[in-house]
Amino acid sequence: MAERLLILDANSILHRVYHALPPLTTKKGELVNAIYGFLLVLFRVIKEFQPDYVCACFDFPAKTFRHEKFKEYKAQRPPCPKDLANQIPKLKEILEAFKIPFFEKEGYEADDLIGTIVSKYQGLEKIIVSGDLDNLQLVSKETKVFVLSGVKKSILYDEKEVEKKYQGLKPEQIPDFKALTGDPSDNIPGIFGIGEKKAVNLLLEFENLENLYKEIEKNSEKAKKINPKIKKTLLEYKKQALLSKSLAEIKKDIPLEFDLKFCKWGEYKEEKVIEILKNLEFHTLVKRLPELKNVKQNDKIESVKSVQQPKLF
Repeated sequence: MAERLLILDANSILHRVYHALPPLTTKKGELVNAIYGFLLVLFRVIKEFQPDYVCACFDFPAKTFRHEKFKEYKAQRPPCPKDLANQIPKLKEILEAFKIPFFEKEGYEADDLIGTIVSKYQGLEKIIVSGDLDNLQLVSKETKVFVLSGVKKSILYDEKEVEKKYQGLKPEQIPDFKALTGDPSDNIPGIFGIGEKKAVNLLLEFENLENLYKEIEKNSEKAKKINPKIKKTLLEYKKQALLSKSLAEIKKDIPLEFDLKFCKWGEYKEEKVIEILKNLEFHTLVKRLPELKNVKQNDKIESVKSVQQPKLF
């Protein structure tokens, strides 16, 4: 039975819970809603997936290599709310108390750290916990993504579920899909006039962006079947499409000091955790600490499932 690594996409989870929960403050007036929501997620996924190892990845609070390629990358996104940013140091303190290593690296996003960690270890079951779909391109036989898709349900994506969502495309084709259609959430331009249906059909036929342009430029029999107007648009925006793919692709080989043995779950000192939780007035979570004892109950996780949620995640 393969061991299991749980990877927390920290900023994504924080944003999800921060906007889902009402303002929660301690008696001292300290806002803690994002921390509390994050811990609700942590307690839930530890209990549900019974991991052997746990780590977290954060975005570095500065521009990345993608901004160097395309200065408008994520330009439409508002800055991180100050009330949320102020909670991150305390969350990191809690992660340290739980002996959960966390990683961030200047010039890169959390997704790039996650992609590198996932690629580094083979023969290990990896589950990425996130508040968005960006990591679906990392799904494989060994890697699944648990997406918090709202306040009532979440979905565990495996290869089959990704193909279902993207109308037959495989996880590794998602950057090619975004290269053609664009991604408004990240301000990735794509090609104007290429919709989702057309993008899917092109990729099912040509597999990836590079093969598509190779076939068009040599005017192959396959390429001759493309609508002339679509073909003209593809050629006109080739540079933009290739740029868009490079923005959408998650890096899998960044320099990162990561050692799995330091991510072993369950070796924290409960007294230290209780002290921090009590200081934040999370008394219900103190009572729930026994839920986190690492007793593996399931040999395997169902490949895909929708999970009905309590009031919060």
